[in-house]
Amino acid sequence: MRNFTSIAQEHNRVLKSSLEVFEQAFGPALEICTRSLQNQGKLLICGNGGSAADAQHFAAELVGRYERERNALPAVALCVDTSIITALGNDYGFDEIFARQVRALGRAGDVLIAISTSGNSPNVVKAAEAGKQLDMNVIAFTGQGGGKLAKISDILFAVPSGHTARIQEVHGICLHALAETIETQLTMTSNERIST
Repeated sequence: MRNFTSIAQEHNRVLKSSLEVFEQAFGPALEICTRSLQNQGKLLICGNGGSAADAQHFAAELVGRYERERNALPAVALCVDTSIITALGNDYGFDEIFARQVRALGRAGDVLIAISTSGNSPNVVKAAEAGKQLDMNVIAFTGQGGGKLAKISDILFAVPSGHTARIQEVHGICLHALAETIETQLTMTSNERIST
């Protein structure tokens, strides 16, 4: 039986092995998100299970606040409206529950954040495909290899692990970092931008 220390050590190993890959993807992801928000765009976020919880959490940080008092930012978790999800699941099938919402809400210049630990969740993959058809930018958060989302996304955060819990933990850290830097970027004064 494993104990807390061994689980935490495994977490640290996965996080450390993610740092270089994520650092390369982070700047472009931040730029895409802030540019969209500055141009009256929005962020749409989707995922299943724990990834649905991550989608809701990230949207809440932007619509509410992360650490700074500021204007609300338009972010929508596509996994929260049970009436829409059950209607779409019943009428079109579970694979379409996010794609149809993307087609209803998404516009060119918006960003879709697609979260799937395998990278192969059919409903998340179809949402990414719908986003690309609308000329949205797609940022994918996956596990090792990226699965099908690797070929569709503009930016890929692929945690080098096949262990769902560790993948989700690293996704959470990255989404918090993205929320913090988006917020900082959009609330900086012109003097602060000049000095950085």
